[in-house]
Amino acid sequence: MTGGTLRTVVAALAVACAALPVHEAAAAAANKPVKKSAQKYAPKPVAKEVRKVKPASRTPRKAVAPVVEAVAKPTFGQLYGLHAAADPLDLKSSVALVMDQDTNEVLFAKNSQAVLPIASITKLMTALVVVEAGQSLDEKLTISDEDIDTEKGTRSRLAVGTTLTRGEMMHLALMSSENRAANALGRHYPGGLDVFVAAMNQKAQALGMRDTHYVEPTGLSSRNQSSANDLAALVKVAHEVPLLRELSTSREHQVALGRRQVQFHSTNGLLSSKSWDIGLQKTGFINEAGRCLVMQARMAGRKVIMVLLDSTGKYSRIGDAERVRKWVLSNPAALAQPLKAVL
Repeated sequence: MTGGTLRTVVAALAVACAALPVHEAAAAAANKPVKKSAQKYAPKPVAKEVRKVKPASRTPRKAVAPVVEAVAKPTFGQLYGLHAAADPLDLKSSVALVMDQDTNEVLFAKNSQAVLPIASITKLMTALVVVEAGQSLDEKLTISDEDIDTEKGTRSRLAVGTTLTRGEMMHLALMSSENRAANALGRHYPGGLDVFVAAMNQKAQALGMRDTHYVEPTGLSSRNQSSANDLAALVKVAHEVPLLRELSTSREHQVALGRRQVQFHSTNGLLSSKSWDIGLQKTGFINEAGRCLVMQARMAGRKVIMVLLDSTGKYSRIGDAERVRKWVLSNPAALAQPLKAVL
């Protein structure tokens, strides 16, 4: 190869390396063997640099798997396009309903007839069916392998073998949304879990909840579905039961798990706020349902039922509830004209 030809090849290689990203160019320089015919023309490295360079390992490098960011699955409400509905309060929940408990007057409505997964709001019906069955609250129930969540793989502080009274199981199901406790309540119903689920659906029909269907007592299944209109009817009936009011609004409860005293807390932070007078509540969350919340509360001298479904942010259902409360308090006269979302 002539000197002119060699200089042309070297120049072409330099241009190709310069076109690569910095890290790729460095890798090419470090790993690509240099032809012997060109070695004598390459500039000799400084001795100090030679000492720093380690010989390349003959062992092939393992390929590094690319980092893949987890992408949240869309909720049913997002898939149905319900978040496209604009509303005067700019709520983050795609479904909302605010109703006067005494008169059934709708004060605010947004997609209130949409049927969506309701997550742990399910447990409100679970508790209502247990109470109306007249089962002893002092009877001891034991968590078994059948109560382990195989739907979503969630964990629980109630280990298999834990024994608590039916009243304590109901308390933890309503206050802390304990899934194993809720499932144990259904499993210890006369006739077993299947009969219990049938009783849940029968109660829903008796209350006129025509858009509601249950397949299990925890809410982990996305097939447990309802509408805001139906859930408002459920909240109204559940609020008439003193025990459900007491347990659902409890802020914390301590139970003996073996030799330990374990403290459980409410999933609803609004219970700690002095701005709220809450008579009954239940939260819920699974990916398909988003963040959900139902409540009965006193506002501006009224008993109000509030339903918020498919809220997309971790704290957005709480923010939406605050927006509703401030709107009610600041616009008592405007409540005569119900607000509705516009698609």
